[in-house]
Amino acid sequence: MTITTHLILVSAQPIPNLTPLLDDSLRAQKVLMLVSTDMQERSSALEAILKPRGIKVERHWVNDPWDAAMISDQVLDILTQYPNKDIALNATGGTKLMSIAAYEAFRSGDFPVFYVHPEHDRLIWVTPRQAPVELANRLKIKDYLMAYGAESVTIPSVLGVPEPVRQLTQNVLTDIDRYANELTTLNYLAYNADNPRLTVDITDSPAARPRLWDLIELFECAGLCSITGQQLSFANEEARFIANGGWLELHTYGLCLNLKKSLDIQDVAANITIKRKPGGKDQVKNEIDVALIKENRLHLIECKTKRYEQDKDADVLYKLDSLRDLVGGLQGRAMLISFNDLKKTSRARAKELKITVHCKSELRNLQQHLSHWLKPDR
Repeated sequence: MTITTHLILVSAQPIPNLTPLLDDSLRAQKVLMLVSTDMQERSSALEAILKPRGIKVERHWVNDPWDAAMISDQVLDILTQYPNKDIALNATGGTKLMSIAAYEAFRSGDFPVFYVHPEHDRLIWVTPRQAPVELANRLKIKDYLMAYGAESVTIPSVLGVPEPVRQLTQNVLTDIDRYANELTTLNYLAYNADNPRLTVDITDSPAARPRLWDLIELFECAGLCSITGQQLSFANEEARFIANGGWLELHTYGLCLNLKKSLDIQDVAANITIKRKPGGKDQVKNEIDVALIKENRLHLIECKTKRYEQDKDADVLYKLDSLRDLVGGLQGRAMLISFNDLKKTSRARAKELKITVHCKSELRNLQQHLSHWLKPDR
């Protein structure tokens, strides 16, 4: 059976619309979109992803997504243009009524219909009966975020984490109990070095704060800073960012890169900036510390090194939960990696929100925790 055209029902969850079209085994050359008024932006986002890949896009507007008879007639008119039956319905999206109406139209003419399993990323044939298709892992982070309405996605062109920085972060986490308080001070020093010279004075002497000076020496050995007397100078703005808590983000990113091949991670990136205009309103900017895609599902990781103010750890969880819903969809996953521990109430709240949390001493075995979190669902 050769199917060159897909009919999709555009919805707020665009990934099941998108993944079959990117699978080479299905050989999609053209997509017809049934688009209701409130899904115009979603359809434009999908078109922006598909057209550069050589897939033709044709939009068919649905005046009333709750008028089953009208939708069925509209689909039947479309099917008259495909006497060879080389068109299949992706019944995954749209309202339930749209899906039922389109399905009935396809079934009446004995046209093929499939459904995408939302959790296992598997294409299931409804008709004709045949083996399911394990969809290819083709989605990249930028496409995923654009599909969910991002106007622009900025991903720094970082190829990896330099070995000296990897060694630094590993040393810090190995002695996490020794350096816990001193890392908070270093974060503060780096924050206050926000000046043209990237310098700050250390008020405590080596005798008064020996562990702080040992910690700074680790960062100095990694080429990130230098000390003259009691003045701390950072090598560049990136080095100041690393000392100001970015080290945990880079450590997490490096571990994800380590796991990329063995766990079949499609894409991984750090320090991502998204710009959106929800509902045509003012532009909103969101930042993601680390993101990866596995099994065509977005995984978001928030990294925190600063101490939480009273009752503010819950705010971090709610913000991460909201961002996951906005750009990850129903199947998006989220993890909070925190250098400081969370209160029991906040850990309970994280569990309710289905956000995985790893803090403080757990970070020594972070690669193991990440591997477990990313284990296949199939």
